[in-house]
Amino acid sequence: MSKTARVYKIEMLIRNRGHVSFQEMKEELEVSDATLKRDLEYLRDQLGAPIEYSRLDGGYGFGAGYRGQEKHELPGLWFSERELYSLLMAHQMLSELGSDGVISRHLAPLLERIHVLLAPGEADAKGLLKRIKIISPAKRPVPTQFFEMVGEALLKRHRLHLRYLTRGRAAVSERDVSPQRLVHYRNTWYLDAWCHSRDQVLRFALDAIEEATTLEARAKEIPLKQIQAEMDGGFGIFAGEKRQWATLVFQEKAAQWVSREEWHPEQQGVWLEDGSYELKIPFVHETEIVMDILRHGNQVKAVAPASLVAEVARQLAEAAALY
Repeated sequence: MSKTARVYKIEMLIRNRGHVSFQEMKEELEVSDATLKRDLEYLRDQLGAPIEYSRLDGGYGFGAGYRGQEKHELPGLWFSERELYSLLMAHQMLSELGSDGVISRHLAPLLERIHVLLAPGEADAKGLLKRIKIISPAKRPVPTQFFEMVGEALLKRHRLHLRYLTRGRAAVSERDVSPQRLVHYRNTWYLDAWCHSRDQVLRFALDAIEEATTLEARAKEIPLKQIQAEMDGGFGIFAGEKRQWATLVFQEKAAQWVSREEWHPEQQGVWLEDGSYELKIPFVHETEIVMDILRHGNQVKAVAPASLVAEVARQLAEAAALY
């Protein structure tokens, strides 16, 4: 039995029976005297459990602190040590997603709690974090104040006033929005929100926000199913309901990787007789899917629709002209 499991069981034994003798705990946990003493000290000294020995009752129980206003709880002790290490890894990954360490700072109390629960192997826990590396190429960082403001407005259901740069048109606009969902995609953050100027759900890149103000007005509530239907149907970050299907054929070399990749939850893939791989994916805008096609160079051919084929051919010709 792991240390975490033992500590949890001691807590449950005392909670259920009121008082438990040293011998009863030893038999239940199947440990030595020294191990049980260390576990009891750990509960008292590290986790603040008000455990006291009562000569009258002949066992260990919770003292006055448990019976009074400061009732003792052991949050998180239902996790095994393996699960706690998994949480540490998740913390590291989320920290890498944050801008300027925003997420990391908010998760710091949880991380400290995990370290306490894993003690005395805390050095091992911290060492684990140093052995996890996440590479985020072409990362577009989001200013801390905007990330925190958007996150708070999303949770508290307030509207935001944004000064926003639409890069495609090189145009700056001001609008009120009702936050609905945060999306992390390809090393940056986006906000799905109801735009009160356009009366529809739009997706905003957080790094394109130039100014933001939290408003007192309550956010307009949009059903999550509607958000998913309107924003998740296409390929990549581009949203919309008018979908087309792209047919791509990858040569044998690239097919070994592409056949294992998920480009879209509804994708359809099949191996062809010549060893190539045919992939069909839905999209609503050509921009991003063309980018992913071009990165495979001569290992992929766009087959349909005709408009996509023409756009890929045009961009390849323009690229070739540079050389």
